[in-house]
Amino acid sequence: MPTGRRSAGLLLFRVMGTGSGGERDVEVLIGHMGGPFWAGREAAAWSVPKGEYGPEEDAEAAARREFVEELGVPIPPGDWIALGEARQRSGKTVTVWAVEAELDVASVVPGTFTMEWPRGSGVQREFPEMDRFAWCTPEVAAERLVAGQRVFVDRLRAQVRGTAASPEA
Repeated sequence: MPTGRRSAGLLLFRVMGTGSGGERDVEVLIGHMGGPFWAGREAAAWSVPKGEYGPEEDAEAAARREFVEELGVPIPPGDWIALGEARQRSGKTVTVWAVEAELDVASVVPGTFTMEWPRGSGVQREFPEMDRFAWCTPEVAAERLVAGQRVFVDRLRAQVRGTAASPEA
């Protein structure tokens, strides 16, 4: 396994009717990152539900674990589509799969994390890992997602439209 920080996640999608060019299109489920650093931000403040894992866990198991932790609901049934890896600006490598499924965002109960806030105050506060979720078109997702994750929506769209190359492309 490569060294360095690694993350894995699961991108839910649903196929929509055909677009203006006659091709099928998708909507994807993404989450707004929780905590004080992301409050009030929309652009590049959303993420695929994902999380870090160590050498003792494989990427698919981490993606499964993180989905349940971040959304608080079981993974919907469906075939997993490999969307490959992408190296983020931070140097972290992210691996993502997609599953075609419906999920009511009102059913989500996000996991939480604890951190000192405000910094230096000695006060520990709890925040949701993701504070809200939304189904988005690829165009909206491109505005909302952190830059390094946009490639996964492009790869998914290509798969759905039947124009996909290797997921590593």
